[in-house]
Amino acid sequence: MNNIFKDLQPAAVWQYFGELMNIPRPSKHEERVSAFLQEFGHKHGYETLADEVGNVLIRKPAYKGYENAPGVCLQAHMDMVCEKNGDKEFDFHTQPIEAFVKDGWLVGDGTTLGADDGIGVAAALAILDDKSIEHGPLECLFTVDEETGLTGAANLHTDWLQSSILLNFDDEDEGEFCIGCAGGIDTTVAIDYTTRPVPAGESSYRVKVFGLQGGHSGDDINKGRGCANKILNRILWNATEKCKIGLARIDGGNLRNAIAREAWADIVVAHEYEEEFKKMVDEFAKHITFEFRSTEPDLQITLESIAEPECLIDRTTQYNLLNALYACAHGVLAMSREIENFVETSTNLASVKMDGKQIHIATSQRSSVESAKHAAAQKIEATFRMIGAHVSHGDGYPGWTPNPDSKVLKVGVETYKRMFGHEPIVRAIHAGLECGLIGEKYPHMDMISYGPTLRGVHAPGEKIEIKSVEMFWNLTCEILRNLK
Repeated sequence: MNNIFKDLQPAAVWQYFGELMNIPRPSKHEERVSAFLQEFGHKHGYETLADEVGNVLIRKPAYKGYENAPGVCLQAHMDMVCEKNGDKEFDFHTQPIEAFVKDGWLVGDGTTLGADDGIGVAAALAILDDKSIEHGPLECLFTVDEETGLTGAANLHTDWLQSSILLNFDDEDEGEFCIGCAGGIDTTVAIDYTTRPVPAGESSYRVKVFGLQGGHSGDDINKGRGCANKILNRILWNATEKCKIGLARIDGGNLRNAIAREAWADIVVAHEYEEEFKKMVDEFAKHITFEFRSTEPDLQITLESIAEPECLIDRTTQYNLLNALYACAHGVLAMSREIENFVETSTNLASVKMDGKQIHIATSQRSSVESAKHAAAQKIEATFRMIGAHVSHGDGYPGWTPNPDSKVLKVGVETYKRMFGHEPIVRAIHAGLECGLIGEKYPHMDMISYGPTLRGVHAPGEKIEIKSVEMFWNLTCEILRNLK
């Protein structure tokens, strides 16, 4: 076991988490971790199933005396978000995750950590491995591709699960139980473009926006964080209007469920406008860093000379792109009218990429109201329709309707109060959880979601609070014992 885990408790949970850190598991590339889980199940003599998309189900018999207790399914997703800092040399498909301990937290070293949801997988494995824990008939469901498409939950067989209760281990705040979540949908845009030659007498520069926190496009969308794509486009739009720049390349953001942390663009500017352009970027850097001074203290905007690009985007496409990106909504669209301080609907301008023929823009919309989710997606579609772009929507996924009368919620709350001496928080979240899709397939399943405390999820430096893992573990063991 990695030395950073040698003094951490509970030892079994950290041991399995350390093993998971050594297994590359990007979304849509979970073959190795799926094989690891199947091997674990067979090694322990448990009934172990795998389906055609890679989901794994392991069944453990009830503890003696608990044969008539309700069946419980422990559920976590095996994939992880793969984000790294721009200066970090790292291959998520081949290298183990690197981490360090600091001030009571386990922290990803320049990359995401994979605690979302590796810690849930590790806890379930530790429970399967421990013969002393009292529980009824137990199932552990490990799903694939939660982060980029909820593919595992969407393709879950309707006759797989035998349990009547599901404990989802994908919440990120110790001391709370989640009983509902938003639904989501992706809206993607493709813009055709042609190229034009670089005019004579032009200077070439790269404008770069970086140092932003990024974060989860659901949980963090209301925290006032900057979107690198929006900030960069604001600079380019004004530079086009005032300094007649030509755009050669633009690249920003990565994953649809992460707020863009970095973005850059290669441009050319005529010598006659060069000094004005430099002054304008400098002024914008001062204004924008002041605007985000409290939420993005590390935000930087830089300008550097580069070699002359091979070609530029045609003028019409440049004009249309920068206008549409400026108009494209990003952030909170509506707050709940029923739940105080709860985001109802939002949208995320996740990424802007080029492939030599088209400009590709990825966005995602979330809402706890189904009609509002589709309205948000249509708002993005309408914005890009006006410039003749190709717009498409994903299948989306449903929200999870809260059930405040849940039996397992009652057991969880009472157990938590007895163990820790205070009331846990019970809430719905704006992020998406697999519970909505699982609930569609198993409508009578009684579900809650909870977990240890994670911060910086979906961003480099993702971290997990060490003491909260032990609290999460002890709580789970006690909930299982009390479900009789």
